Amino acid sequence: MRDHPWRGVRSRAAALAACTLTAALVATGATPAYAAADTERPTTPGAITVVAVDTTWVELTWAASTDNVGVVRYPVGARFEDNGAQYSTDTTSIRITGLRPSRTYTFSVWALDAAGNSSVSNPTLRLTMPPGDDQPPSAPGQPVAYDVAATLVWLRWAHSVENVALERYEVFRVGAGGTLTRVSEVYQYPPGRNSTQISGLTPNTTYTFVVQARDEAGHLSPLSAPVTVTTLPPPPSCAVRSVVRQWSDGFVAHLVVTNTGTTTVDGWTMTWRFWASQQVHGIWGAKVVDRLNNSYLRVRNTSRNAVIPPGGSVSLGLVATGTQLPEEITLNGGPCTVADE
Repeated sequence: MRDHPWRGVRSRAAALAACTLTAALVATGATPAYAAADTERPTTPGAITVVAVDTTWVELTWAASTDNVGVVRYPVGARFEDNGAQYSTDTTSIRITGLRPSRTYTFSVWALDAAGNSSVSNPTLRLTMPPGDDQPPSAPGQPVAYDVAATLVWLRWAHSVENVALERYEVFRVGAGGTLTRVSEVYQYPPGRNSTQISGLTPNTTYTFVVQARDEAGHLSPLSAPVTVTTLPPPPSCAVRSVVRQWSDGFVAHLVVTNTGTTTVDGWTMTWRFWASQQVHGIWGAKVVDRLNNSYLRVRNTSRNAVIPPGGSVSLGLVATGTQLPEEITLNGGPCTVADE
């Protein structure tokens, strides 16, 4: 049987159409088959330059990388201290927003090709953002001392007024001749906290503290008015005699607290184990202060029993729900021995 005269023409036409389709796919951006085998890295992008900058954004540009196949994108990193973020662009420029005034950022850029090869020796740029304001914050409120113990004290104060953003509060101990020693920093990211604990203090010693605010541009507020506080004597030794009458869902406890140390206790707080589900129905010989971590009840003396001389005792009582009886009792931070009757 002879070949049809058009058969060769049709075969050549099909081959030509296949070539045309392949060329069209390449022309429309399809990844060429040889890209998967590409192992050559793009060249290093050019040096980073600043096109424009404001207090919270920057526009950067750089010279393009070259590659044997083609660069597909440029990842860009922005780092401040130990915090960083990554961005990406398919051009040789980028605008990064959401930055903070007066912060010093390190920007870096590198190139990636279609096979995932990355450039090396990537350029970096260290840039300090313009300050966001030229006004210092107002002075913080005068600190108030609370929860004073033998070796630590908590301080709180009213917030400073700032037109842009506070960075932190710095707490100083005022020494002889007005010298200032920084003892605490309270950062305001996120904002809100205006208190701190000062620890490592000496028992029965008087200290003076002041607070200063610093904004994001580095401006310092005036110092707050000072607060002077005297730490408590060392925790006393104590013994507690407990008499308890208990029923299925509550109890009455009578506590006799004896100062077994050699120093007079003048003002006291006591804590003992007390679960979050328990409720106080009545208390005498003491006043409830608060609950610590929903696990302990804290009470303090009344005006009539603040002083406990060596060998002296005070009595207090409690009516409460639950089955957790007073245990792990402390007096001014010192543990007490407990004996039940």
